[in-house]
Amino acid sequence: MIRILLNFSLFFMAMTALNTWAVTVQDSKGAFSIDYVPKRIVVLEFSFADALAIVDVKPVGVADDKDPVRLLPDIRAAFGSWQSVGTRSQPSLEVISELKPDLIIADIYRHEGVYSELRKIAPTLMLPSKRQPYGELLKATAIIGNVIGKDQKMTARLREHERLMSAYKQQLPQGMEVQVGVARDDALFLHSSDSYTGGIIDRLGLKFAKSIKDDTAPRQASMEQLLLINPENLIIGEYVKPSILGKWQHEPLWSLLKCVQNHRIFGVDAMLWGKNRGVLASEKMAADLVSYLGIDAKSRLVSQ
Repeated sequence: MIRILLNFSLFFMAMTALNTWAVTVQDSKGAFSIDYVPKRIVVLEFSFADALAIVDVKPVGVADDKDPVRLLPDIRAAFGSWQSVGTRSQPSLEVISELKPDLIIADIYRHEGVYSELRKIAPTLMLPSKRQPYGELLKATAIIGNVIGKDQKMTARLREHERLMSAYKQQLPQGMEVQVGVARDDALFLHSSDSYTGGIIDRLGLKFAKSIKDDTAPRQASMEQLLLINPENLIIGEYVKPSILGKWQHEPLWSLLKCVQNHRIFGVDAMLWGKNRGVLASEKMAADLVSYLGIDAKSRLVSQ
Protein backbone atom coordinates (compact mmCIF):
# COMPACT_ATOMS: atom_id res chain seq x y z
CA MET A 1 0.00 0.00 0.00
CA ILE A 2 2.84 2.39 0.86
CA ARG A 3 4.47 1.65 -2.48
CA ILE A 4 1.18 2.31 -4.31
CA LEU A 5 0.70 5.59 -2.47
CA LEU A 6 4.29 6.58 -3.20
CA ASN A 7 3.90 5.82 -6.91
CA PHE A 8 0.64 7.74 -6.98
CA SER A 9 2.28 10.71 -5.26
CA LEU A 10 5.12 10.71 -7.77
CA PHE A 11 2.65 10.50 -10.65
CA PHE A 12 0.58 13.33 -9.19
CA MET A 13 3.66 15.48 -8.73
CA ALA A 14 4.75 14.83 -12.31
CA MET A 15 1.34 15.70 -13.68
CA THR A 16 1.18 18.82 -11.56
CA ALA A 17 4.56 19.91 -12.87
CA LEU A 18 3.35 19.41 -16.42
CA ASN A 19 0.17 21.34 -15.77
CA THR A 20 1.92 24.26 -14.10
CA TRP A 21 4.31 25.04 -16.97
CA ALA A 22 4.01 28.73 -17.75
CA VAL A 23 6.06 31.48 -19.30
CA THR A 24 5.80 35.25 -19.64
CA VAL A 25 7.70 37.22 -22.26
CA GLN A 26 7.64 40.76 -23.56
CA ASP A 27 6.27 40.95 -27.09
CA SER A 28 5.38 43.98 -29.19
CA LYS A 29 2.13 44.50 -27.25
CA GLY A 30 3.58 44.14 -23.75
CA ALA A 31 3.55 41.11 -21.44
CA PHE A 32 2.51 37.86 -23.12
CA SER A 33 1.80 34.85 -20.89
CA ILE A 34 0.97 31.27 -21.71
CA ASP A 35 0.50 28.38 -19.27
CA TYR A 36 0.81 25.42 -21.66
CA VAL A 37 3.16 24.25 -24.39
CA PRO A 38 1.35 25.05 -27.66
CA LYS A 39 0.83 22.18 -30.08
CA ARG A 40 -1.24 23.78 -32.85
CA ILE A 41 0.66 26.84 -34.00
CA VAL A 42 -0.16 29.19 -36.86
CA VAL A 43 2.58 31.54 -38.13
CA LEU A 44 1.87 34.59 -40.24
CA GLU A 45 5.39 35.47 -41.42
CA PHE A 46 8.24 33.59 -43.10
CA SER A 47 10.70 34.47 -40.32
CA PHE A 48 8.40 32.86 -37.75
CA ALA A 49 8.23 29.71 -39.88
CA ASP A 50 12.03 29.78 -39.96
CA ALA A 51 12.10 29.97 -36.14
CA LEU A 52 9.88 26.90 -35.77
CA ALA A 53 11.83 24.90 -38.36
CA ILE A 54 15.18 25.28 -36.60
CA VAL A 55 13.81 23.63 -33.44
CA ASP A 56 11.83 20.94 -35.29
CA VAL A 57 8.35 22.27 -34.52
CA LYS A 58 5.70 21.88 -37.21
CA PRO A 59 2.92 24.47 -37.48
CA VAL A 60 -0.60 23.57 -38.52
CA GLY A 61 -0.94 26.74 -40.58
CA VAL A 62 1.36 29.15 -42.40
CA ALA A 63 0.72 32.42 -44.22
CA ASP A 64 2.70 31.30 -47.26
CA ASP A 65 1.30 33.83 -49.74
CA LYS A 66 -0.67 30.92 -51.27
CA ASP A 67 2.56 29.56 -52.75
CA PRO A 68 4.49 26.98 -50.69
CA VAL A 69 7.68 27.43 -52.73
CA ARG A 70 8.05 30.89 -51.22
CA LEU A 71 9.26 29.14 -48.09
CA LEU A 72 12.87 27.95 -48.12
CA PRO A 73 13.36 24.30 -49.17
CA ASP A 74 14.77 23.45 -45.73
CA ILE A 75 11.65 24.84 -44.06
CA ARG A 76 9.34 22.95 -46.41
CA ALA A 77 11.27 19.77 -45.71
CA ALA A 78 11.09 20.31 -41.94
CA PHE A 79 7.33 20.94 -41.99
CA GLY A 80 6.28 18.33 -44.53
CA SER A 81 2.77 19.70 -44.94
CA TRP A 82 0.67 22.52 -43.56
CA GLN A 83 -2.53 24.43 -44.24
CA SER A 84 -2.07 27.70 -46.05
CA VAL A 85 -3.89 30.53 -44.27
CA GLY A 86 -3.45 32.94 -47.17
CA THR A 87 -1.10 35.83 -47.67
CA ARG A 88 1.09 37.46 -45.06
CA SER A 89 -0.52 40.82 -45.71
CA GLN A 90 -4.11 39.51 -45.48
CA PRO A 91 -4.30 36.10 -43.79
CA SER A 92 -7.70 34.44 -43.70
CA LEU A 93 -9.18 34.68 -40.21
CA GLU A 94 -11.76 32.06 -41.16
CA VAL A 95 -9.14 29.50 -42.17
CA ILE A 96 -7.08 30.25 -39.08
CA SER A 97 -10.13 29.71 -36.87
CA GLU A 98 -10.95 26.41 -38.57
CA LEU A 99 -7.49 25.10 -37.65
CA LYS A 100 -8.27 25.61 -33.94
CA PRO A 101 -4.77 26.88 -33.09
CA ASP A 102 -3.57 27.20 -29.53
CA LEU A 103 -0.99 29.86 -30.53
CA ILE A 104 -0.79 32.41 -33.34
CA ILE A 105 2.49 34.19 -34.05
CA ALA A 106 1.82 37.45 -35.90
CA ASP A 107 3.82 40.42 -37.18
CA ILE A 108 3.19 43.69 -35.36
CA TYR A 109 3.76 45.64 -38.59
CA ARG A 110 1.41 43.58 -40.74
CA HIS A 111 -1.24 42.34 -38.33
CA GLU A 112 -1.77 44.89 -35.59
CA GLY A 113 -5.01 45.92 -37.29
CA VAL A 114 -6.48 42.42 -36.79
CA TYR A 115 -4.87 41.77 -33.40
CA SER A 116 -8.18 41.78 -31.51
CA GLU A 117 -9.72 39.34 -34.01
CA LEU A 118 -6.71 37.03 -33.81
CA ARG A 119 -6.85 37.03 -29.99
CA LYS A 120 -10.45 35.84 -30.15
CA ILE A 121 -9.21 32.77 -32.00
CA ALA A 122 -6.14 31.96 -29.89
CA PRO A 123 -3.41 33.58 -27.77
CA THR A 124 -1.48 35.77 -30.19
CA LEU A 125 2.22 36.51 -29.86
CA MET A 126 2.98 39.78 -31.66
CA LEU A 127 6.59 40.21 -32.79
CA PRO A 128 8.41 42.35 -35.36
CA SER A 129 9.34 40.85 -38.71
CA LYS A 130 8.61 43.03 -41.74
CA ARG A 131 11.45 45.46 -42.48
CA GLN A 132 13.24 44.58 -39.26
CA PRO A 133 17.03 44.51 -38.91
CA TYR A 134 18.96 41.29 -38.47
CA GLY A 135 19.51 41.69 -34.73
CA GLU A 136 15.82 42.26 -34.00
CA LEU A 137 14.87 39.10 -35.88
CA LEU A 138 17.29 37.08 -33.73
CA LYS A 139 15.66 38.51 -30.59
CA ALA A 140 12.21 37.58 -31.90
CA THR A 141 13.44 34.07 -32.68
CA ALA A 142 14.68 33.63 -29.11
CA ILE A 143 11.30 34.77 -27.74
CA ILE A 144 9.50 32.24 -29.92
CA GLY A 145 11.71 29.46 -28.56
CA ASN A 146 10.76 30.45 -25.04
CA VAL A 147 7.02 30.58 -25.73
CA ILE A 148 6.84 27.21 -27.50
CA GLY A 149 8.75 25.39 -24.77
CA LYS A 150 11.98 25.03 -26.76
CA ASP A 151 14.09 27.57 -24.89
CA GLN A 152 17.17 25.38 -24.41
CA LYS A 153 17.07 23.98 -27.92
CA MET A 154 16.62 27.44 -29.40
CA THR A 155 19.46 28.87 -27.33
CA ALA A 156 21.75 26.10 -28.56
CA ARG A 157 20.68 26.66 -32.17
CA LEU A 158 21.29 30.41 -31.93
CA ARG A 159 24.77 29.71 -30.55
CA GLU A 160 25.40 27.43 -33.51
CA HIS A 161 24.15 30.20 -35.79
CA GLU A 162 26.67 32.62 -34.30
CA ARG A 163 29.44 30.07 -34.79
CA LEU A 164 28.46 29.52 -38.43
CA MET A 165 28.22 33.22 -39.20
CA SER A 166 31.65 33.80 -37.65
CA ALA A 167 33.06 30.97 -39.77
CA TYR A 168 31.54 32.49 -42.91
CA LYS A 169 32.98 35.87 -41.97
CA GLN A 170 36.49 34.44 -41.83
CA GLN A 171 36.13 33.30 -45.44
CA LEU A 172 35.24 36.75 -46.76
CA PRO A 173 37.52 39.69 -47.60
CA GLN A 174 36.74 42.19 -44.86
CA GLY A 175 35.59 45.61 -45.99
CA MET A 176 34.67 44.56 -49.53
CA GLU A 177 31.92 46.79 -50.90
CA VAL A 178 28.65 45.25 -52.00
CA GLN A 179 25.17 46.36 -53.00
CA VAL A 180 22.16 44.02 -52.83
CA GLY A 181 18.93 44.24 -54.74
CA VAL A 182 16.08 42.39 -56.42
CA ALA A 183 14.81 42.98 -59.93
CA ARG A 184 11.44 42.58 -61.59
CA ASP A 185 10.71 42.96 -65.28
CA ASP A 186 10.08 46.68 -64.86
CA ALA A 187 11.90 47.77 -61.71
CA LEU A 188 15.04 47.39 -59.59
CA PHE A 189 14.80 47.57 -55.80
CA LEU A 190 17.94 48.17 -53.76
CA HIS A 191 18.38 47.30 -50.10
CA SER A 192 19.92 49.85 -47.76
CA SER A 193 22.46 49.45 -44.99
CA ASP A 194 19.60 49.72 -42.46
CA SER A 195 17.72 46.78 -43.95
CA TYR A 196 17.72 43.17 -42.81
CA THR A 197 20.11 42.31 -45.63
CA GLY A 198 22.29 45.23 -44.64
CA GLY A 199 22.59 43.68 -41.19
CA ILE A 200 23.80 40.42 -42.72
CA ILE A 201 26.39 42.29 -44.77
CA ASP A 202 27.61 44.10 -41.66
CA ARG A 203 27.68 40.91 -39.56
CA LEU A 204 29.96 39.30 -42.14
CA GLY A 205 32.39 42.20 -42.19
CA LEU A 206 31.51 43.46 -45.64
CA LYS A 207 30.79 47.08 -46.49
CA PHE A 208 27.42 48.16 -47.86
CA ALA A 209 27.63 50.49 -50.84
CA LYS A 210 26.24 53.99 -50.52
CA SER A 211 22.45 53.79 -50.50
CA ILE A 212 19.99 56.08 -52.23
CA LYS A 213 18.22 56.45 -48.88
CA ASP A 214 18.77 55.11 -45.40
CA ASP A 215 15.64 53.10 -44.72
CA THR A 216 14.67 49.57 -43.78
CA ALA A 217 12.61 49.09 -46.96
CA PRO A 218 14.00 48.33 -50.41
CA ARG A 219 13.89 51.41 -52.59
CA GLN A 220 13.21 51.48 -56.30
CA ALA A 221 16.22 52.73 -58.22
CA SER A 222 16.63 54.05 -61.74
CA MET A 223 19.63 53.37 -63.94
CA GLU A 224 20.93 56.82 -63.02
CA GLN A 225 20.58 56.14 -59.29
CA LEU A 226 22.37 52.81 -59.63
CA LEU A 227 25.20 54.60 -61.40
CA LEU A 228 25.33 57.19 -58.62
CA ILE A 229 25.89 54.36 -56.12
CA ASN A 230 28.19 52.60 -58.61
CA PRO A 231 28.86 49.48 -56.49
CA GLU A 232 31.97 47.38 -56.87
CA ASN A 233 29.91 44.20 -56.42
CA LEU A 234 26.20 43.84 -57.18
CA ILE A 235 24.30 40.93 -55.61
CA ILE A 236 21.04 40.65 -57.50
CA GLY A 237 18.02 38.38 -57.36
CA GLU A 238 15.85 38.37 -60.46
CA TYR A 239 12.19 37.46 -59.95
CA VAL A 240 11.84 37.05 -63.71
CA LYS A 241 14.27 36.70 -66.58
CA PRO A 242 14.92 38.85 -68.41
CA SER A 243 14.48 41.42 -65.67
CA ILE A 244 14.90 45.15 -66.07
CA LEU A 245 18.66 44.57 -65.95
CA GLY A 246 18.37 42.84 -69.31
CA LYS A 247 16.90 46.03 -70.76
CA TRP A 248 19.46 48.29 -69.10
CA GLN A 249 22.33 46.30 -70.59
CA HIS A 250 21.57 47.97 -73.91
CA GLU A 251 21.80 51.50 -72.46
CA PRO A 252 25.03 53.55 -72.66
CA LEU A 253 25.13 54.15 -68.87
CA TRP A 254 25.30 50.42 -68.16
CA SER A 255 28.90 50.10 -69.32
CA LEU A 256 29.97 52.83 -66.88
CA LEU A 257 29.13 50.71 -63.82
CA LYS A 258 32.19 49.36 -62.00
CA CYS A 259 30.44 46.06 -61.35
CA VAL A 260 29.84 45.71 -65.10
CA GLN A 261 33.35 46.69 -66.10
CA ASN A 262 34.87 44.20 -63.66
CA HIS A 263 32.25 41.47 -64.22
CA ARG A 264 31.11 41.58 -60.60
CA ILE A 265 27.35 41.08 -60.86
CA PHE A 266 26.25 37.93 -59.05
CA GLY A 267 22.90 36.20 -59.40
CA VAL A 268 21.14 34.90 -56.27
CA ASP A 269 17.74 33.42 -55.39
CA ALA A 270 15.34 36.37 -55.40
CA MET A 271 12.91 34.67 -53.03
CA LEU A 272 15.65 34.06 -50.46
CA TRP A 273 17.17 37.53 -50.68
CA GLY A 274 13.93 39.42 -51.22
CA LYS A 275 11.31 37.69 -49.05
CA ASN A 276 12.82 35.40 -46.42
CA ARG A 277 14.34 36.30 -43.08
CA GLY A 278 15.51 34.27 -40.10
CA VAL A 279 18.31 31.98 -38.99
CA LEU A 280 18.15 29.57 -41.95
CA ALA A 281 17.73 32.44 -44.41
CA SER A 282 20.71 34.31 -42.95
CA GLU A 283 22.96 31.27 -43.12
CA LYS A 284 22.02 30.65 -46.74
CA MET A 285 22.70 34.29 -47.61
CA ALA A 286 26.09 34.03 -45.92
CA ALA A 287 26.87 30.85 -47.84
CA ASP A 288 25.95 32.64 -51.09
CA LEU A 289 28.32 35.49 -50.29
CA VAL A 290 31.17 33.11 -49.51
CA SER A 291 30.47 31.23 -52.73
CA TYR A 292 30.57 34.40 -54.83
CA LEU A 293 32.96 36.72 -52.97
CA GLY A 294 35.10 34.45 -50.81
CA ILE A 295 38.75 33.66 -51.42
CA ASP A 296 37.89 30.37 -53.12
CA ALA A 297 34.72 31.68 -54.75
CA LYS A 298 33.40 30.16 -57.93
CA SER A 299 31.42 33.14 -59.19
CA ARG A 300 27.98 32.71 -60.68
CA LEU A 301 27.53 35.80 -62.80
CA VAL A 302 24.44 37.33 -64.27
CA SER A 303 24.85 37.33 -68.05
CA GLN A 304 26.08 40.70 -69.20
